Amino acid sequence: ASSFARMFVQVCLYFYCKCLWRCLKFVVRKLTGQCELQRICYNTKPGAARTMKIEASLKGSKSKRLQTSVNVHPDAIEKTIDDIMELKKINPDINPQLGVSLQACLLQIVGYRNLIAEVEKLRREPYDSENPQHEEMLLKLWRCLKPNSPLKARISKQWCEIGFQGDDPKTDFRGMGLLGLYNLVYFAEWDTEVAQQVLTDSLHPKYSNTWQYVDFDLFFSFSQLSKAEWEKKKFDKAIGYSFAIVGINITDLAYNLLVSGALKTHFYNVAPEAPTLTHFQQTFCYLMHEFHKFWIDEDPLDIMEFNRVREKFYKRILRQLQNPEMALCPHFAASESLINM
Repeated sequence: ASSFARMFVQVCLYFYCKCLWRCLKFVVRKLTGQCELQRICYNTKPGAARTMKIEASLKGSKSKRLQTSVNVHPDAIEKTIDDIMELKKINPDINPQLGVSLQACLLQIVGYRNLIAEVEKLRREPYDSENPQHEEMLLKLWRCLKPNSPLKARISKQWCEIGFQGDDPKTDFRGMGLLGLYNLVYFAEWDTEVAQQVLTDSLHPKYSNTWQYVDFDLFFSFSQLSKAEWEKKKFDKAIGYSFAIVGINITDLAYNLLVSGALKTHFYNVAPEAPTLTHFQQTFCYLMHEFHKFWIDEDPLDIMEFNRVREKFYKRILRQLQNPEMALCPHFAASESLINM
């Protein structure tokens, strides 16, 4: 009985608030002479804040035409804007900037939806060793990361040197399909120096950079540690993660941020129109670099703490993306063309 009463109260509150909100919107329109879409466009600066408000307004409209406007084909956006202006009885000659602003917002909204579809298609496509294009991408990954070490054979233990689990990387792409490979190749090809450094760091002891300039003969003369003890000790706390496997895992993290809608804040702030696969891959580069630094700062005992560190990193990114002003800061050469868009 109590649960039924709570449900009844919640339903009443829902309808009350919904009716009250519509009445409030009607009153505000009469007082200002502007509909909600106009008020958002005129009073909110371009970017995620504006686009997300426009998206919420269209989806929450009682008009089916407005609700479905966020799902149109990109080629139909101009006509959709005309329909919205007509439905809202807005004269485009008197309000020329409104149409431009709405079009930019719809391009972002529709583009985000299409990006999810494109990313999902790549994720669902399995790696096929019989496909020459797939094989060439995999070999390109090796060449970018290990330019001075020729691959001796397609099936080789050498793949472990860049962080795959066995002698044939195709088995490691099962979770993320081609999407994982696409992201790794993009990182290695467009941000080669950074990718190679992250790979090198992941293979070396955490304190290798700290001690690379130390005179070890002098060090051992004052230390009670023997060289053998030091060699064991310095490897006790290594960065110790597999570059490629972590890259596929961070691809999964980026994918979840995308499909959950969390990345709307970032994309609506950095993409002036429709976000593209390149924007997604650039975001992956950022996340790889940031996770690498986060892993070092967290100082985990070993790789068994990976899930804990990853979850903590994921929550930190989520908190950052809750800020409507947030744009994940690009650190990479591959981002320069996007910054200037």
